[in-house]
Amino acid sequence: MARAQDSFTFTVGKLDAGMAILLGERAHLIEFPSILLPPGATTGSIVNIAVHQNIAEERKRDHEFWSLQENILDTFGRHSPENPELEVRNITQTSVTLEWPPIKLATAKLRSLDIYKNGQRLAAIPNALSNFSTKLSGLSVDTPYTFQLLLRTSAGTYPSSLIRVRTHTIADTSGISVCFANVTDSVLLENAKLALKEMRAKWSDRIQIDTTHFVCTTPAVTPTGAQASGGVAAAPGAEYQRALQLSIPVVQPQWILACHSQKKMVPIAGYYLGVTPPTPSGYSQRPQSMSHTSLPSATSAAHKNSASRQSLPAIRHSTPPAPAASTHEPIHEEEGEEVQSPTQKSPEMKHKSSGTMDRNFKFPPSQTQPQVVPPVPPVPSMQSPASKPESEADSNHATEENEAPVTVVPPSSVEVPPPPPIEKESIRGYLSEEGDEEVGETVEIDLR
Repeated sequence: MARAQDSFTFTVGKLDAGMAILLGERAHLIEFPSILLPPGATTGSIVNIAVHQNIAEERKRDHEFWSLQENILDTFGRHSPENPELEVRNITQTSVTLEWPPIKLATAKLRSLDIYKNGQRLAAIPNALSNFSTKLSGLSVDTPYTFQLLLRTSAGTYPSSLIRVRTHTIADTSGISVCFANVTDSVLLENAKLALKEMRAKWSDRIQIDTTHFVCTTPAVTPTGAQASGGVAAAPGAEYQRALQLSIPVVQPQWILACHSQKKMVPIAGYYLGVTPPTPSGYSQRPQSMSHTSLPSATSAAHKNSASRQSLPAIRHSTPPAPAASTHEPIHEEEGEEVQSPTQKSPEMKHKSSGTMDRNFKFPPSQTQPQVVPPVPPVPSMQSPASKPESEADSNHATEENEAPVTVVPPSSVEVPPPPPIEKESIRGYLSEEGDEEVGETVEIDLR
């Protein structure tokens, strides 16, 4: 095998702008940097150029290249973001508390962390890099739900496993999670803790995300907590103030005992701090509602009212009589008495307004028999006295027979009183019965 030539001979043909044109033996044109020519070489100079391969430098270059590739793979290709692991922390009648371990993003950047309820996006988790739990409220009682976390990163989207839960019923008290504060009665505190243990509920000394109730008998901080914090024992505790800020209901320990005895969730309205709780006897037996307890008395009162109303006499509204036709026929005394009888009332009726005539007033009876008046031709529109009922005529006849005989006085010596104002009296009596209207100023006239 022929040994490779170590160098080649070229003739410098032209130098132009840092570039030399070399001419080979076989008229090859080679562009060669003029800076690499030996000093003093000009056009027409003959130069020898030798080319050698640098194996060591090639190996060094390859090693550096593959080291860089390995570093890139180890940094960005070995680890990727992981799917979040969603877990259930606590379930109540109207809320679900979920938690998950810290999310692992590897070298990716976080885009968002969203919570989904029943396949629909509910909300984004705030501070997803430091917040690892959430509480979802406003749920329905005894209703199934599905929840899922969706992690969005620069490396892709990573969903969590689907969680299926069902909210508790009213009879399920295992979802209670209380925070005990200052309870002055140690026996009551121990009984409350035992009741929580039997109900499979939870309790702690600090407020957590799944805390449902804050239990204490006084808002003041405990003596141990006051010594640890260097505060005043009578001042409200920090946990109490935090419970108010988080809208956690503050109740007394008797509420826990009531839930344990009735084996269901008891309303907290009667167990707020500062309210006198019901007696223990009320825990085992539900008090009767006010509507049922007041029903018999209301029924008896209704019977009494109805009886008293039935005992009252019926109110009669007398209609005013139609005005009689004006005739020149003299009125007999008997007819005058009959006309006055509807206007006579019981003696119990009295004056209802001053300045009016008493309705019970009547003219004194005459001491003589009715005056004999010569007959007058009958008027067709008026009824004769003979048309009265026979029973009324018989009674009048019997009354006249029982009376003692009275001497007849001549008509000229008898003074006949004027007839009473029938229409005015009846109309005035009607007005007084209906509305008790004022008649204006009148003057009482003694007619006796």
